[in-house]
Amino acid sequence: MITLTLDLSPDLYERLRTQAEQVGIPIETLIVDWLAQRWPPPAPPDERTRAIAVLRDAGLLTELGPELKRLAQESTATLNEVSNALSRAGGKPLSEMVLEQRGPKA
Repeated sequence: MITLTLDLSPDLYERLRTQAEQVGIPIETLIVDWLAQRWPPPAPPDERTRAIAVLRDAGLLTELGPELKRLAQESTATLNEVSNALSRAGGKPLSEMVLEQRGPKA
């Protein structure tokens, strides 16, 4: 726990004390409850967000530069069209190239 000291005007303190007394709890509890309601904890990140963070932290994911972002936004190609174009290009599939670059398993 962290302790926080506040300088309150006598009027504000009296209002807090009166409210806490009415509800039957200490002033500290009243303030902590109010803050917790005002600022609930953030929702935990979803699986996709966690995966992106892990990949970025490992240096395996970077943001596109402004030019590539612009080109991606302007593209009208569908996933099937891109897949077909890559198939026609020949050469090794990307998955095989990745496996070769990884080297043998230890």
